[in-house]
Amino acid sequence: MRSKVLTYMGFAKKSGNLVSGVNTCTFNMGRGKVRLMILAEDISPGSEKKIMKEIRRYKVKHVKYGSIDEMSRATGGQGRSVFGILDDNFAETILKAIEDECGKR
Repeated sequence: MRSKVLTYMGFAKKSGNLVSGVNTCTFNMGRGKVRLMILAEDISPGSEKKIMKEIRRYKVKHVKYGSIDEMSRATGGQGRSVFGILDDNFAETILKAIEDECGKR
């Protein structure tokens, strides 16, 4: 069964409220557009170090969730480990869904 988080990420992508990839997310954080960063649990150490530097710099909320494969598949991409949510409502909804899902484990 597909999780609510992945479904919401797919909706965010379709509505233009999701960006992916380290460089694209960094660019959008610099413009003040990113409301939530989602990092895959299996992100490479180099990518994690680079994106965390920018997350701290721009003071963006972030969370680790899921695998690269499942999140890339849900958003229609391939091999992406970093996702930026650009809409406040999507960010809140996804955070709540992650909290609910992790609380049930």
